[in-house]
Amino acid sequence: MAGFTNDNGNISIDTEVIASFAGHAALNCFGIVGMATISMKDGLAKLLKGESVSRGVNVTVNEQNELIIEFHIIVSYGVSIKTVVKNLMDTVKYQVEDYTNMKVKNINVFVEGVRVID
Repeated sequence: MAGFTNDNGNISIDTEVIASFAGHAALNCFGIVGMATISMKDGLAKLLKGESVSRGVNVTVNEQNELIIEFHIIVSYGVSIKTVVKNLMDTVKYQVEDYTNMKVKNINVFVEGVRVID
């Protein structure tokens, strides 16, 4: 659980809610095809669809009540991975901090695959 206190009391936000919000914010970034999960059976990245997008995002809270967000993504073929990842980091940091009123300390991105978009 993540949370903070304001003048009216304590506010707690489940990290799964933050992961879902961050995942949807990332999907709106140019060059992101989707979130990925790694199959334990064969070690291959699998594209996640729809409601399972938060499975490709991991959110933890450190001792200073700051968020650390980890993304496993699949990018579009032919785009600059560096540019796509920087855009994702900037966009998600801004939107999550605005949404939760909590500081995002780190965003770690793991590019698990590249896909050609039809």
